[in-house]
Amino acid sequence: MAAAPSQNPRSLFDQELCGLVLDTAPRLFAVVQVCGDGREDSDGWVVAWGFLDSNGPTRVFGIDGRTWMTLASPERAVRHFARRPGIAARLVWLAQPGVAVLDRGEAA
Repeated sequence: MAAAPSQNPRSLFDQELCGLVLDTAPRLFAVVQVCGDGREDSDGWVVAWGFLDSNGPTRVFGIDGRTWMTLASPERAVRHFARRPGIAARLVWLAQPGVAVLDRGEAA
């Protein structure tokens, strides 16, 4: 009976690293502002990106490059960006990733 081919130890380690990344990846979200929410002529735009780490605070970065916040929860970012009259803010969560790769070219 032939022996099963041995896997390259480096390949196994790379797989473990990718698994670790997937297990500990922060949840990513966008903060969007909406004008005329619920109307046919509603408009919306992304004002910030954020990530939620399971072991720490929420971090939010405005797309203007000037706003950086560390908050207790993503919902606090919604309150911050909904201060203007007639403007609502919402969170839009990116789906949980299912694949991790070591090569930047493969990630694109």
